[in-house]
Amino acid sequence: MHQFNTQRSARLLRSLLYSTAFCAASLVAMQAAPAMAQAGGARAAVAEAEGSDIIVTARKRAEKVYDTPAALSVIGATQLTEQNISNVEDVGKYIPNLTITRYGVGNSAQAAIFIRGIGLQDHIITTDPGVGVYLDGVYLGRQLGANLSLVNIQRIEVLRGPQGTLYGRNAIGGAVNIITTNPGGGEGAEINLQGGSRGRAAANVYAEFPLADNFNVGVSTYYKRRNGVGDFLLLPNPEARIGEENEFGGRIKAVWEPTSALSFTFSIDGLQANNGQSPYTTLVNGVGLNPGDNFTPGVATQNRSNPFAGDFFALQPGFSGNVAPFLPAAANGQLRSPNPDDSFSTVAGLESTSNAAWGVSLSTNWVINPNLSSKFLASYRYSDYTGGLDDDETPLNLSEFPEDGNARQVSLEWNVSADVSIFDFVGGLYYFREEGSTRSGPFTFSPFNAPNSIDNFGVPINLGFPTGLGDFDLNQNTNAYAIYGNVKAQLTERLSVGGGLRYSSDTKRANALFPSFGGNRVFREANFQELTWDVNALYHLVGDVNVYAQIQKGYQTGGFPPRPFGGPATFVSFNEETAINYETGLKGAAFGGRVQGSLSLFYTIYRDLQLPFSDTTAGGGFVTIVSNAGRSRSRGVELDTLVELFEGLTLNSTLGYLDSEIISVRPGTIGIRAGDRPALTPRLTASVAPRYETPLPNGAALSFAVNYSFRGGQFGQSINTPGEFIRSRNLVGFNISYKAPKGDWTAGIYGENVANAVYDQGRLQQTGFVGIVRSNDRSEFGVRLTKKLGSLAP
Repeated sequence: MHQFNTQRSARLLRSLLYSTAFCAASLVAMQAAPAMAQAGGARAAVAEAEGSDIIVTARKRAEKVYDTPAALSVIGATQLTEQNISNVEDVGKYIPNLTITRYGVGNSAQAAIFIRGIGLQDHIITTDPGVGVYLDGVYLGRQLGANLSLVNIQRIEVLRGPQGTLYGRNAIGGAVNIITTNPGGGEGAEINLQGGSRGRAAANVYAEFPLADNFNVGVSTYYKRRNGVGDFLLLPNPEARIGEENEFGGRIKAVWEPTSALSFTFSIDGLQANNGQSPYTTLVNGVGLNPGDNFTPGVATQNRSNPFAGDFFALQPGFSGNVAPFLPAAANGQLRSPNPDDSFSTVAGLESTSNAAWGVSLSTNWVINPNLSSKFLASYRYSDYTGGLDDDETPLNLSEFPEDGNARQVSLEWNVSADVSIFDFVGGLYYFREEGSTRSGPFTFSPFNAPNSIDNFGVPINLGFPTGLGDFDLNQNTNAYAIYGNVKAQLTERLSVGGGLRYSSDTKRANALFPSFGGNRVFREANFQELTWDVNALYHLVGDVNVYAQIQKGYQTGGFPPRPFGGPATFVSFNEETAINYETGLKGAAFGGRVQGSLSLFYTIYRDLQLPFSDTTAGGGFVTIVSNAGRSRSRGVELDTLVELFEGLTLNSTLGYLDSEIISVRPGTIGIRAGDRPALTPRLTASVAPRYETPLPNGAALSFAVNYSFRGGQFGQSINTPGEFIRSRNLVGFNISYKAPKGDWTAGIYGENVANAVYDQGRLQQTGFVGIVRSNDRSEFGVRLTKKLGSLAP
């Protein structure tokens, strides 16, 4: 029912190719025509959103966005506000072929990022993301905690495709660079206030001031809250509502320039979030969520390769076919709440989650001479979290896993940039160390681990496993080193070529203790090395229109499985995954900057694909198997445009088409088969954001912005079962704002997800049921007020 029609796919791809070819021809033709005079009203917004004058540092050198031979999208500060982008998860709504979800342990701080079909949902300490997230150049090693609130941000750069040379490990899908605002040397402040429906209240304040000559400081702080969307109906005094948000944090950033050639940037940031559990529900044996559904014991699940799959009721020794007598009276004989946003869990402590993080960094920039400069970046970061899910979401004690974890990381990077004759070189050394742990317990996985070793129907359990509730923990230390170099040669006025190499080495030491380990902690060590490279060329067709081509090799470091419940034999390492990406594209600005855009076409082969699959075992839990089990390929088109239709009216739009599938699987691989689509990989992604600004007689300005986002159907896991299919979704929002004549204050109204679309964020097939994490970005309407003072006022 959910298979994508091949002929329809071919027609759609042809249409995309024709339209993008037309866009390319139009850019060249319009650039060749006489330039038109630039309009004033929306020109600033156009330039900020994306333009030939925007300087990016995605390739560790300052260059114009359209001079970068890569698939790169940039989101500026105004776009963040007008498209209601408040955290990293929201970025995934407006970038082609980018999907960001948050299945992780019921904690909304997770950002599982997928680009072009590559990413990782898991968050356990022994796993690594497939897309790198960087905060002011510092790599964030954990996915749980990567869903940062975007406050006082200058811009966000999203690189699509393997970034093996300049970013290295764990950027096989791409990279997301978050660049915060530097203090500008003045003395001023900006205050932002927000209030809205669902109890929304938010405030952030930024102030900058000089401490001495050439020593400037910027300080920002924020707080945000929102009511929940559901309740724990069977808990007497729940700690939080489902989907509730409470977070505060801040940053201090200081820039000291003792000379014109030397500068130091110091930054310290932190946050504390205490939220409710992410909205979560289940689909049992393919049966819907209505309280009157007929739950038949022993019916096989849609998991086509799991011989242990049945349902929890069939596995209970005392089950006789009637569940109702064993349910709490408040459940009224039902296993499900009538409202899927509410929970029937009876496990206290899982209703609230937390996330804390802080970090410090020091960056040194030294311009040795006009053609040679050096940069050193040192950082330390710490994060911890609590969370957990009642996986079955019933009043019974079937599958309940509370969890907490922490991670500490140190990173050091030194690079040198040289500009000699026709050559532009960047090279450097990199070091990364991480220590972290994940712990779960006391957990229930009945009938293997159950309260007092008694099943939900009063019958004692004796299956030969450790009795009572379960407990597990994993610990891992990682040491990573790299050396890299990248060179660009300007062969002619129009043609430049480049390339790079990077050698990376990782050593991981992990230990684990699980109920199936016989009481003995198991220690493992593995080493991983990889040489990655890229070659590229960029040609200036005419004016600001460029065409580029590149071939890249990227890699994902190896590791250890996150849930080796099957015993020590399942706690074994898996190897690196590599990718070769072939890409060509066109980017630039035409008609005096009125038409701007980028187009990329790519074909990527992934080898030694790290395929995760969760399988029930007789070990008191489920093994999440990760093995280098196959190959996949991704091919597609990405289009990102910004057009000024007439004075004051701009249209920003993105379109992504992605044809991605697993093309071969090694014999003996569990669950996944050739032809399956990788997890969280919609074929179509799109967004449209028109904006109109009109001046008023008093010198003020009124602006109207609408944003629309579409993500097509996808599967929650790489094993494409019907129960794990996630339907497509559409989101619409708006912003209307008034800017005062002097530009020192702005007031506006906004709407997010105005149709209150509720959609699935993730799906995972388990024993007899599918776990479903639901969206938390529900409809919201409110007002915003911004006031600028001192040097920050226009």
